[in-house]
Amino acid sequence: MAEIQPMEQFLIKKLVAIPPINVGGVSVDLSITNSVATMIFAAALICVFFLAAGRGKVVPGRVQAFGEILYDLADKGLTGPMIGDRGRPFLPYVFTLFCIIAVLDIWGLVPGQFTVTSQLSVTVTLAVLTFLIVLTVGFMRNGLGFFKLFVPGGVHWGMLFILVPIEMISFMVRPVTLSMRLFGNMIGGHVVMYMFASFVVGMAVFALHVGGIATLGFLGSALSLFMVVALFALELIVAFLQAFVFAALTCTYLSDVVNLDHGH
Repeated sequence: MAEIQPMEQFLIKKLVAIPPINVGGVSVDLSITNSVATMIFAAALICVFFLAAGRGKVVPGRVQAFGEILYDLADKGLTGPMIGDRGRPFLPYVFTLFCIIAVLDIWGLVPGQFTVTSQLSVTVTLAVLTFLIVLTVGFMRNGLGFFKLFVPGGVHWGMLFILVPIEMISFMVRPVTLSMRLFGNMIGGHVVMYMFASFVVGMAVFALHVGGIATLGFLGSALSLFMVVALFALELIVAFLQAFVFAALTCTYLSDVVNLDHGH
């Protein structure tokens, strides 16, 4: 029987080898991998979908209606209530972030397809990008007043020596928690689903070859199949939910610096 290797599904594989180029003394590999190909496909799929959904018909079809639902979710469910009127300029970024993560998460559930968001390098890149935007917006809007973010209001000055370092550390680890949450949920769910899928085949093959009381393995195989279906449904929900959570936390972090003059 073949060895069960649940982590093999996360391996980066070159699809199109391109000679590396030298940039400032650093060799940069521009080869097209399964990860890169999936991200290009996801970006193209999103563009095609919204080109079809953005026709602006008076009586919207299914594609346009679904596109409007997604847009309203980002506008009226995220940036609007979480950042307020000042959040409108950030709607394109939050909406794009939500869509790309959701599509990559869901596409990774298709059998045989690569799960890009199970790569820590990808989730860290998205988290660091968000963190840099928050820093940039914070200093551009507030100047040195940005540091008021680390000073809780209504606290005795003597407690600030303890609370300010805690607030600063909490702020600096945001990219870590943001990236690890998405990475952990994606890789954990796929590994568990892979293991149950291997039980479906393994226990059935064992029952066929051994026979006798081992035929009870068919029961275990059926139960494992049920678990695979249940986990797949759960992973669909988690895929969408993690995209929403990532976008929601982005809005929360932006709200902290955009509305700093209101909250402090």
